[in-house]
This record gives sequence, C-alpha cells and structure tokens, in this order.
Amino acid sequence: MIYVIECPPSGEPIAWFAYHLTDLARKVAARDPLEAWEIHDEVTPRALLEALGHERVDVAVRAAFPSVCALGEQYGWDTTLYRADHLLGRGVLSADVVSVRDALLAALQARPGECRVYWSDQEAVLAAEGADHWLCAKPRWRARHALHQQLLSLEVLADDL
Repeated sequence: MIYVIECPPSGEPIAWFAYHLTDLARKVAARDPLEAWEIHDEVTPRALLEALGHERVDVAVRAAFPSVCALGEQYGWDTTLYRADHLLGRGVLSADVVSVRDALLAALQARPGECRVYWSDQEAVLAAEGADHWLCAKPRWRARHALHQQLLSLEVLADDL
C-alpha cells in the first residue's frame, strides 16, 4: 500500500491510501487540473507523428510539425521521451528517464499546503510511531493522527484500546 497525507493550508489533514502505483496514478489524476498524460507519459517522436496521422517524415510533415520532427532528429525517432509537467515544466519532453513515482510525487507536492507520501505499510507504520520527524512536529499532530486512523481502518495497525 501507498499512504498519502495532505495538509491543506486551511482545514484538517487528510490521509488516504492507494493499493499500488497504478491506483495512486488514477487517484492523483482524478483531483489534478492536468490530464493523466500530462502528469506522466512516455512516448516516442514516431508515435507522436503516428498519432497525428503520419507514418513517414516528408517535407509536408516537417513543415506541419516542426517541433515533433526536431525531437525525432535530436533524440532519434524511436527513443522514449518522458513528460511530467509538474516536474519538467508544461509540455516538456525529455530523454532523461522520469519514473511514474517521481511524477506523481511532484503532482502531489504541487497542490496547496504540504504533502507526505509513504510508499509501504512499513514506512507508514514507522512514521505513525514517530520515525518521521516531519510528521512528529507539534503543528502536524493532526496529520499524524489522520495517518494513524487510516492505518487502523485498513487493519495495518491493531486497535489495542
């Protein structure tokens, strides 16, 4: 499981979970102003041209789509390019690998307020028990409580009271 704590500038902290990275991507995209493919995408210059209805690069295609052709010439037509608008900037494609995890974390951190992600049950339990100094800071006791309640509701922690 993946656990997220969001502390909006006003209001109570919210703790929620995702079963796995794909579920996290779906949940982040549902509340993000960007489309899922703007949060994270992998595409080749050739695939971009094919999506535009062109299988070959010719003079007309170069004139109609100079930026796509420039990407193909710069990186190679079959090189995977990554898009992660919250991480790289709006519409930027890069040959440097961008993981889904990094792109989703950037999308969460772009939201107003503060955010913390725990990538496993173990990380979340340790954080709730005091191992994460960020979460243990006095102003974030409600966030720590929200995480603790989430762990109890999912039966990751036992309610020994």
